[in-house]
Amino acid sequence: MKTIKKFPRKVREISNTFITLPDGTQLAARIWMPVDAEQKPVPAILEYLPYRKRDGTHVRDALTHPYIAGHGYACVRVDMRGNGDSDGLMLDEYTQQELDDAVDVIAWLVAQPWCTGKVGMMGISWGGFNALQVAALQPPGLDAVITLCSTDDRYTDDIHYKGGCLLNENLGWSATMFAYSSRPPDPALVGDRWRAMWLERLENEPLLAIPWLEHPHRDAYWKHGSVNEDIGAIKAAVLAVGGWNDAYTNAVPRLVGSVRSPVKGIIGPWAHKYPHFAVPEPRIGFLQEALRWWDQWLKGIDTGVEKDPAFRTYIMDVGRPGASVAYIPGRWVSDQKWPSDSLDLQRHYLNADGLGLTKGARDKRVLSSPQTTGTDSGEYCIIWMGPEFPGDQRHDDSGSLTFDSAPLVKDIDLVGAAVLHLKVSTDKPVAQVAVRLNAVWPDGAVSRLSYAVLNLCHRDSHENPQPMEPGKTYTIKVQLDDVAYTVPKGHKLRVSISTSYWPLIWPTPEPVALTVTAGASFIDLPVRKPRRGEKAPVFAPAEASPAVELIQVAKPFNQRNVTIDQRTGEQRLVIVDDFGRSTIAEHGMTSWACGRETYTIHPDDPLSARAECHWSEERSRGNWKVRTETWSAMTASKTHWHVTGRLEAYEGDVKILTREWDWKIKRKLV
Repeated sequence: MKTIKKFPRKVREISNTFITLPDGTQLAARIWMPVDAEQKPVPAILEYLPYRKRDGTHVRDALTHPYIAGHGYACVRVDMRGNGDSDGLMLDEYTQQELDDAVDVIAWLVAQPWCTGKVGMMGISWGGFNALQVAALQPPGLDAVITLCSTDDRYTDDIHYKGGCLLNENLGWSATMFAYSSRPPDPALVGDRWRAMWLERLENEPLLAIPWLEHPHRDAYWKHGSVNEDIGAIKAAVLAVGGWNDAYTNAVPRLVGSVRSPVKGIIGPWAHKYPHFAVPEPRIGFLQEALRWWDQWLKGIDTGVEKDPAFRTYIMDVGRPGASVAYIPGRWVSDQKWPSDSLDLQRHYLNADGLGLTKGARDKRVLSSPQTTGTDSGEYCIIWMGPEFPGDQRHDDSGSLTFDSAPLVKDIDLVGAAVLHLKVSTDKPVAQVAVRLNAVWPDGAVSRLSYAVLNLCHRDSHENPQPMEPGKTYTIKVQLDDVAYTVPKGHKLRVSISTSYWPLIWPTPEPVALTVTAGASFIDLPVRKPRRGEKAPVFAPAEASPAVELIQVAKPFNQRNVTIDQRTGEQRLVIVDDFGRSTIAEHGMTSWACGRETYTIHPDDPLSARAECHWSEERSRGNWKVRTETWSAMTASKTHWHVTGRLEAYEGDVKILTREWDWKIKRKLV
């Protein structure tokens, strides 16, 4: 990543200002703009988040916003209500209050003397979600958005449920927000009222896992903020960006295929990060691409974006399995439709002797996976960049039904979503299936290419699930995640099927025996055919503005360890992400944070499953020092979820507040 220090227009920064909303609430904003913007007004770019501009996103903001501002924009980074240095309370994600506030902020931007009246929204993850959601409200002035690592459907593609299965990330992200929302505003910005603001937040902070568990189906709670409910409401131009190692990539093809305003998609090899500093590499000149988008739709300059292909996609080379990945070789390709302008759909039958191009004799295969199957799944959403990638799949395959192809006689490009059609029956009314498409190396190592999980009660509908009738045979369709891989000749393809996938998803109430009819089940693989004279898209090298000065006090570290109690058979996964202790030289705040997760289960007992999270958050400057400790835990019976939580707040070494939660929530076909 190349650092750029000089820009076409000189930039000034307003480290903090307050935007007053119609109800009197003040939202804290950090602004970068050309020094002469009041004489030569510019469009505004809004990034609107709960993640604290003062310390949470301070480092990444410095890499991005001055660069865009230096090319003729006012970049405005706003802390949402109840977060950072802003007034008020935040009680959930993507609330109507959150979206209404954004509309008011845009109206404020349009009215500023340094703004031309044209506004764009840009964001990754939460900011990518609300950029789409706000665009659907059509506030005057909002003409373009760039959404990264986000989704059009809050139920099918977020951190709560996947395929109707409960993700453990539901508790994990609740625990993260539990910690994040417990942090105080900065006294240097809000003055003496910081303590009252902090106590108000602490006394009203929710444990978000509880309402999320109360909505296990795709009801009105999830439809709110899911822009696919009325995609035509989006009139702004949309650039949708994703990464193959991120959890939200499936939404990019859907958005490009459904948004009716100008829309384009870019999918690289990245995890949950902006592409100009993302890993795995290679990175791209994302900020240059963003400027092309903004210049076209906010300044009326013809930058050629309308002639860009609908999809610019990175096809990855299959790499050796491993929990940490820094670089993925591959190549960029262009297509006007998804998954490819030249698609060959190849059908492979799940036969008794493996994957075959012709249907074999029918054969019943029965499976009841150990509850520990899924140990090498990796993180659902790779974000902290520790050892979070899927590991060697051989261990998980040992608890699965597997169907192997013959060794490939030539390289193939798998681009798009494989679709599995399973003829199955179960012995229990609530069952789930995890499906993986793997590449088997000649030496036996196994790399995961794509996967899907499905609560079989959701086989026909996420809104109105129905229990399985034990013993009855069903034909089930399972669509795996979109992907782009080159699988080399000599490798085998493998379809792996299991009845558990811990700790990525919560297990069923009872062990399940799944019967798969081999010879009658098949998978359709999307193979992209090479095109003569095909030209690869070209991106400029990654650039960024200079990084902030950080004074490192203690180094960060992470770990991911799996242990098995040889006496009891219990398996324990412990994850630690210590973000280190550092001081931002610009304003002197020192931060430390550490997240810890523990997942335990017995291979024979789904009701032994337990998830625990513990976060520490500390902020200090001079004699001012505050810390919060948050704990969350979850277990389940056959009929109920049991969630507990605890929040402790410290001023110096004195505990000033303790709150506790203890809730039971009815399980509903999960």
